[in-house]
Amino acid sequence: MAGAIRRMATYLGLVEDGAYYDEHDERHPDGRVEVSENRSASAPAASADHGAGAQVRDMPRAYERPGYVIPTVLPATYNDARRIGEEFRGGSPVLMDLTSMSDSDAKRIVDFAAGLVFGLRGSISRVAPKIFLLSPDGVDVSDIASEQLHRAAAR
Repeated sequence: MAGAIRRMATYLGLVEDGAYYDEHDERHPDGRVEVSENRSASAPAASADHGAGAQVRDMPRAYERPGYVIPTVLPATYNDARRIGEEFRGGSPVLMDLTSMSDSDAKRIVDFAAGLVFGLRGSISRVAPKIFLLSPDGVDVSDIASEQLHRAAAR
């Protein structure tokens, strides 16, 4: 029983776990602790040999392909926020049109989207009143896509 309680307290960070003690750590009489820099095992290097003339290319993402249309999500209630999250988490920019929602539900969706882009290191920008663009990290919405967004906002 005591072992289970100790493991739970360790999991919650309430007590130190002796298993993480490193013999290279030095404790000083004044309470300072010096930790060696090389504590973890290094990851093995990738050893894929593709030959001398091999070229490795990244596959284009869906939003980089010609003719790609940014998905537009028109949520009716707050329960539809999941669709926004799934599209965005998949790596696609998402156009979020909240014009058909009540102000209170729209505010909740915007709060959800703000947390989503913060957690996944993306960005959010207002295209028009109650229309927002969520862009994942590393995605640059080009001028063509911006034009597409403004046309969608004008509808």
